[in-house]
Amino acid sequence: MEEEELRTHDPGFWEDAKRAEVQMKKVKELKKWIELYNEVHAAAEELQLAYEYVKEGIVSEEEIDEAYSKAIQLVESLEFRNMLRQEADQMSCVLKINSGAGGTESQDWASMLLRMYTRWAEANGYKISVANYQEGDEAGIKTATLNIEGDYAYGYLKGENGVHRLVRVSPYNAQGKRMTSFASVFVTPLVDDTIEVKIDQAAISWDTFRSGGAGGQNVNKVESGVRLRYQFKDPYTGEEEEILIENTETRDQPKNRENAMRQLRSILYDKELQHRMEEQAKVEAGKKKIEWGSQIRSYVFDDRRVKDHRTNFQTSDVNGVMDGKIDDFIKAYLMEFGAEESAGK
Repeated sequence: MEEEELRTHDPGFWEDAKRAEVQMKKVKELKKWIELYNEVHAAAEELQLAYEYVKEGIVSEEEIDEAYSKAIQLVESLEFRNMLRQEADQMSCVLKINSGAGGTESQDWASMLLRMYTRWAEANGYKISVANYQEGDEAGIKTATLNIEGDYAYGYLKGENGVHRLVRVSPYNAQGKRMTSFASVFVTPLVDDTIEVKIDQAAISWDTFRSGGAGGQNVNKVESGVRLRYQFKDPYTGEEEEILIENTETRDQPKNRENAMRQLRSILYDKELQHRMEEQAKVEAGKKKIEWGSQIRSYVFDDRRVKDHRTNFQTSDVNGVMDGKIDDFIKAYLMEFGAEESAGK
């Protein structure tokens, strides 16, 4: 840390603002690791002292249990953070939810997932903004895109990528039948200006549309919504696809264009990340790897069970999960797969 701080004392340090920002971020990150280590070290010393004092009758057994729990929690928290060592892990993220086939039922399920992730982000102090939101035909949502901004948002949520399955007695079914619904979640790093991403300007086309939904007369009269189409050609396989991004975040069209370009940069950066992961998987053929786009978790309301199919972690606290208490799922995923990802960095 001292060595990296010395670089910031260079008289011409702030002449290149982008380079300076990267360097300050590096120093801040190193400081945080040292602070966390010191917390663990202090807790371990307190536990050692408590152990000595309990033999002398100075502290109670309850107090030593408390000191032990605190030390264990801090060690596990530090180990958990150690699973997030890749470049993108520290970034904010874009989280997109799409309802699956099945009309109202799956659209309602997509809105429940949106609420779950919003609650989780709020509880963890992240800044949330809605980049795109399209209401369902009768209830719920067809699609929604959130920007979740703050340290390690992508690292924590990257394991949420995939298809989420709901099984419940549907309130939209007159016969009271048990229904299965699907919604997909896509998480990509929210790339800032310090990350270089190559964009072919000739492959971009734009059109505008009127934003729907609540918001007064202005929303329907002004074409502030933007639609960006990008003709992407994979540099590794030569395959072509169209990337479509819609942004209705503000009533200011230029601002929405800027936000859409930011999302495009994030998607292209994520494609490069996925390529690296696939290459890593070929090298480590015997190891498990993240299964992008596969069914990852089932939420069975009647049986009071939420189960992750990759880690086999499950809980009966369905209401808690739907209120955003997904940290145990995130932790189980990172503890099982995070070390492999870091090893292949």
